[in-house]
Amino acid sequence: MLITRAQIHALEIPMTRPIKMSGETVTHAQTVLLCLTDEAGREGWGEAGSAPLMTGETLGTLYASACYLAERLVGAQIADAGAIGALQEKVLYGNASAKAAFETAAMDLLAQRAGVPLYRLLGGGHANGVAATTPVRLEMLHMLASGNLEGELEEARGLRAQGYRHWKIKVGVGDVDYDVKRILAICPQLKGDVVSADANTALSYEAGDAIADAGAAAGLSFLEQPFHTGSVAAMARLYARTHLPLCADESIQSIDDIALHADAHAAQGVSLKLIKLGGVGPAVAAGRLALSRGIKLKLACKVAETTISAAATAHVGFALGDIAWGYSMSNRYLQADICEHALAPEGGAISTRQMQRPGLGYAPEAARLRDFASRDWNMVEAKV
Repeated sequence: MLITRAQIHALEIPMTRPIKMSGETVTHAQTVLLCLTDEAGREGWGEAGSAPLMTGETLGTLYASACYLAERLVGAQIADAGAIGALQEKVLYGNASAKAAFETAAMDLLAQRAGVPLYRLLGGGHANGVAATTPVRLEMLHMLASGNLEGELEEARGLRAQGYRHWKIKVGVGDVDYDVKRILAICPQLKGDVVSADANTALSYEAGDAIADAGAAAGLSFLEQPFHTGSVAAMARLYARTHLPLCADESIQSIDDIALHADAHAAQGVSLKLIKLGGVGPAVAAGRLALSRGIKLKLACKVAETTISAAATAHVGFALGDIAWGYSMSNRYLQADICEHALAPEGGAISTRQMQRPGLGYAPEAARLRDFASRDWNMVEAKV
């Protein structure tokens, strides 16, 4: 496959409401879309969101890296999926987020050329013995992040009636005692569901103890990333004391980090994101390693990415077939998506029925790319 053209779009899309996280409040999605064209005129799409507190990437640095990578790989021949990583390494060190956008776009093209959905190219389609034609649910993980307990309970009740069964309570933004109160109130109302709390590295050791103790008492399914990246020993101690399962997110920046946390008993689950691991292929490899070690999986997009990243991450989920802790799909928090027919949950889940078109199965509308184009970073195009 010959890459004949690359286009890079930097976008800023308003959110339906601000998302409060430890260290930042997100009001606009800042994301980069990359489009690759092959010699037959097919277009493949990839995306990477800005995540300064997770990957160290701002919109500007991500845009610059994507441009650098794409300009040097236009004209390259890609024999198969296994060749993409080595090709990128020849021209750019690190920069997993920019590489994720390029790798996803290239994989989209390869799957289109093969005439199969991307998850089939990634090795899925018969996960857990289920045939490819049978709809398989990828359970949606909904975020409760307003910090208003009554509002969150009402929100959860409404979505539960629609079929949602996976929940994430954002903690670490405000008062720890109020977070404890929220956990103790929300968990009983969602009994039988998968209910987690996510601190995004914000908790002190004392606050982590308080949140974990409340979670263990209330039936919380797991606590995600309570402490700062690298706090492996502290997470291991917290699990040993409370036996509340812990999920590593920001701490997982490569496949090697999964083995590190597993060996230390510091995480009983991991959150996989394409921007941390370098694309759909590396994410599937990381997921398979985790499953082989008895580690549970959660999939997530950065807050917030569009249908392009949402679809790519869903394909990873269907290729792996065992996403016990749910899928956090963030395009639902955008005021508008860049795809006319955005990927959306049905009955609280995404199914394989929605993912049957060849390749990624989704592409943005040109007018929407223009509408949400960043004022600071212009679209860049490179050709053979």
